[in-house]
Amino acid sequence: MPLNFRLLFVLLLTSIFAFSQDMQTGFTYLETGKYAKAETFFETVLKDYPNNKTAKLCYGRAIGLLGESGKAVNIFTGLLSKYPDDFEIKLNYAESLLWDKNYPDAKSYYEILIKEDSKSFAALLGYANTLSNLKLYADALIYVNKSLEVLPGNPNALTSKKYIYLGYAYQKQQQQDYDGAEELLKKNLTLFEGDKDTLLNLANLYLISGKFDEAENTYKTIAENPDNKTIALNGIALAKHLKGKEKDALNVSTEAYSSIPQLTDESLIQQTQVRYIQALIWNKKYKEAKVLIDDLIEKHPNENWILALRATLNIYKSNFKDSVVDYNSILENEESSFDGNLGKANALKAIGKYDGAYKSAENTLTFYDKQKDASNFIKTLNTTFTPFWETKASYSFDNGDNKAFSVNTNIEFPTSTKFKWLASYSYRTTSNKVTDNDATSNDFSLGLSYQLLPNITFKGTAGVTSAKANTSDYTQLVSDISLNIKPFKLQVLDIGFKSEIQSFNAELLDREIVMNNLYANYNLSTNFNLGWFTQYFYTWQNDDNARNLLFTSLYYNILSKPALKAGLNYQYITFKNQVPTIYFSPETFNAAEVFVNIIKDESITKPKAWFYELTAATGLQYIEDGSSQSTYRIQGKLGYKFTERALLNFYGTRSNIASATAAGFTFNEVGLRFKWLLFDTPIFRE
Repeated sequence: MPLNFRLLFVLLLTSIFAFSQDMQTGFTYLETGKYAKAETFFETVLKDYPNNKTAKLCYGRAIGLLGESGKAVNIFTGLLSKYPDDFEIKLNYAESLLWDKNYPDAKSYYEILIKEDSKSFAALLGYANTLSNLKLYADALIYVNKSLEVLPGNPNALTSKKYIYLGYAYQKQQQQDYDGAEELLKKNLTLFEGDKDTLLNLANLYLISGKFDEAENTYKTIAENPDNKTIALNGIALAKHLKGKEKDALNVSTEAYSSIPQLTDESLIQQTQVRYIQALIWNKKYKEAKVLIDDLIEKHPNENWILALRATLNIYKSNFKDSVVDYNSILENEESSFDGNLGKANALKAIGKYDGAYKSAENTLTFYDKQKDASNFIKTLNTTFTPFWETKASYSFDNGDNKAFSVNTNIEFPTSTKFKWLASYSYRTTSNKVTDNDATSNDFSLGLSYQLLPNITFKGTAGVTSAKANTSDYTQLVSDISLNIKPFKLQVLDIGFKSEIQSFNAELLDREIVMNNLYANYNLSTNFNLGWFTQYFYTWQNDDNARNLLFTSLYYNILSKPALKAGLNYQYITFKNQVPTIYFSPETFNAAEVFVNIIKDESITKPKAWFYELTAATGLQYIEDGSSQSTYRIQGKLGYKFTERALLNFYGTRSNIASATAAGFTFNEVGLRFKWLLFDTPIFRE
């Protein structure tokens, strides 16, 4: 930073050299920031007066301020060798070290100068700027304040103090000390009331710390200055998006976008274009966004900000492989690109390439130390692969006098991003006082899950069910083998085989009915909020009966935060043999219902916060040729996440759908679930 006070000193020297050259013109060039003209001027003087100290000092300043810092350092080093006691040359030498970004040497040299003259404004301010560049902001504030004690109100010192506060606040923000950062920025505003840079930093801090209303209000303060309205609107649009108000975000961004013809700042025009296209994407207006992106790419091919927009569009459209291609192009242009590294991490995660996702996120942190989004991405990914223990305890009863209590424990133990061990144990006791039946069962299984390909995962478990009932004790082998396949984007297919014991009530458990199931689940999502889920089971049993079960659901996603959807369900069941005195087995069964579901998912819930889910459904069921019967179903869950590693929730359900046992049936269940991550991180990443 040029210090005008030095020129006052130089002006005093002109009287000494007035006989040889009038250098006032050159001083004016330096004073007014015309460094190229100053360089030419003093270069000409030095041709005639090569030993003129003042001309050489001014020439060194001119070329240093033009960016030739190394050459300036050499000039001042030469002057120091001739005039070792000249304090003004020492000050210029110290400043040249700053221009050359040699901050450690500048720090040491300024410390010598301050010992030599503790009241030197130039030395105190130069030292403060050096400490600021070394990110030693607390000490930098001390010395900039000392410089202001020497020259109160000096504009150069006040400007330095402003940027020291901004740097210090950013440092605290990176350390996630949001309160400390906010305090510093507000102090800065007392010095520079209404300062745009400080207000923008404060608004950004509020966005990062999740204080979206405060961020929006800060942007509104920025917009009070008409010259800053567009940049404020861009910020408000982002705050609206983070609050889940996508339509409002688009309206605000549209207003900002309409101001582009009046803008002259190219960076602001670009920022406004980016925000508007992002708002279109947030609102799933993909065709409009694509038209604008294609037009920009044609005008500005291979520019990172446009490639990032196209990659974002493809992320939202689930074209993850196309996104990876764009992110790779971004990284070829700029290895340290934040959008390129973290965007690629998200895309790789979506297509099941978890090792690559980890690597890209870690690359982000090598360039942006402790960056919150990258750190949170790794934390979330770690949660997926951290061993956990989950226990459920439930109590159920129905209007057929059946009662049951069960406890189930599951453990998943990943040893890599591809492989994990599975273990499960459950205990269930069921009774019926009317029929005087009771039974208990113990189930234990072991298995594994292995990602064969990024889009295909194998899962297999095998175990035993040991039962003790009124008239029989037995042990049966059980198994569950499946493939989870993602054949195309927005599609998931599960196919598998599962054998199990019919254990709904004590009488069925006593009969040792083994159910062998071939099953398939298919889910199709779309980019326009519509979804379709279908499930099919073919079951053959050791009592010579067989069942076909088809369930299909067409639903529409109404909201994303919280997730709200509604739709239609249809269920169709047939049994080969009808044994109504033993279990519900109609020749045909049809049921249709409308439902609504609202959920705040536990996976996105922050620690020390609640999560929930509620489903309500009603419809009609038809048993064989009988008349229709009304049905209802209510399911709910309420939980609390204590930490990143532990959560607890209650759940309950009530239903009168006949498919569970018989017509006229009402079923109730309440339960408690606890989940605990066994470690802080995956064992293979410790």
